[in-house]
Amino acid sequence: MTLPDGVERRTFGGDDRLATKGHPVYGEPTDGDWRCWDARRSKLAAMLEHGMDTGLDGGETVLYLGAASGTTVSHVADFSGPTYAVEFAPRPTRDLLDAVDARENLFPLLKDARKPETYAHVVESDVEVLVQDVATRGQARVACENARFLREDGRLLLAIKARSEDVASDPETVFERALDTLREGYEIIETRRLEPFHVDHLGVVAVPRKV
Repeated sequence: MTLPDGVERRTFGGDDRLATKGHPVYGEPTDGDWRCWDARRSKLAAMLEHGMDTGLDGGETVLYLGAASGTTVSHVADFSGPTYAVEFAPRPTRDLLDAVDARENLFPLLKDARKPETYAHVVESDVEVLVQDVATRGQARVACENARFLREDGRLLLAIKARSEDVASDPETVFERALDTLREGYEIIETRRLEPFHVDHLGVVAVPRKV
């Protein structure tokens, strides 16, 4: 598994885990300047643990949708360039500010990822990586609406949560419907279920569809 520059495997409590170098955010184990990036708390970390072709090298400009209180986006900012963190709920956004204090490249945006026009004046139009982890219906549609920010050779790293889309349907059916919508704006490179780290989640790697 090839990891981005700035991400390493280190030992925490006798276990081999992913780690990034940065100020602790949520009480995670540390090893000197390194802090544990637990795949059970991060869908993107789970994608890396599964060896998915994320295309992350380190240093990219990132738009992160669904930043919540900063658990994953703080790790992303540890090894990336400018990182825009979009979160809709005020309470987790307040918690996110703690991660921002120690990271000059992390920019919090109290916005709705379903309305990208509300932050289009802030986010760069040539983002290299779009990371999405939002708990809402229409997750694929959100990704398509935000494709406007991705450069032509950019990459989407998406975690689809079946239970956020439809609690009654079989997850595989939910995933297929979401992927059909996603294909309107993207070419899908790879998909993988994120068990055992996250139940009923599908990791997706995609690139913008060429017009």
